[in-house]
Amino acid sequence: MTHTLTGMTAVVTGAGSGIGRATAHAFADRGANVLAVGRTREKLVATAGDRSSIVPLSADVTGRTSPTAIIEAALETFGGIDVLVHSAGSLRRTPLGTICADDFDRFMAVNLRAPLLLTQAAMAPLTRSRGTIVNVSASFGQRGWPGLSLYGAAKAGLDCFTRTWAGELADRGIRVVSVAPGPVETPILENNALDDRAVTTIHRLHELLPLARLGSAEEVAWWIVNFAEPLAAYTTGAILPVDGGYGAV
Repeated sequence: MTHTLTGMTAVVTGAGSGIGRATAHAFADRGANVLAVGRTREKLVATAGDRSSIVPLSADVTGRTSPTAIIEAALETFGGIDVLVHSAGSLRRTPLGTICADDFDRFMAVNLRAPLLLTQAAMAPLTRSRGTIVNVSASFGQRGWPGLSLYGAAKAGLDCFTRTWAGELADRGIRVVSVAPGPVETPILENNALDDRAVTTIHRLHELLPLARLGSAEEVAWWIVNFAEPLAAYTTGAILPVDGGYGAV
């Protein structure tokens, strides 16, 4: 495998499983150092496995002091940051009529507030490296889905961040993009309080997709990592659907 990102450092949130884990692996396999951030240390250690360039950091991205602590850990460990990947997220059904203020606040804290505050904390080192921010949003943010209004709204907000930050940070040399997965086979479906009916419905989406299957975390991670490649340097503000054609039907 060509190590095209040797010497670079990527901070990846949500790295304990799914797309975050696959992204950490993909960066490491191309030669980058990776700070793998997540809530559960055991999962992060499993992510690192025998890849010595992946360093686990157990942190709750919604914590008030977490953004500063995460960036300081990356700088202390690796000396800089070239790529910041916001992959941490929460997916669960929130049907209209059942949502309380606390539900809303908790949901937006992980899906929207955390990427915002972590990005602000990383602006100085990303400016020095002329780095890249990759937001992992979702096709559900572009199309509605019953019972997932909060999730879709948060991901649509993340895409708005992408477009807005691309303009705000361009003069610092920082690029900002979104990768918007469609239905992907990851543990988030079973691990985030979706009922059996909702999980079954999402799994059956492959019957409606032009490509007739669910995606894999590795297929999404491939695009995330490629946005950090030197030849992607003319791309900012882009929102790339990786969704098997979900947005086209």
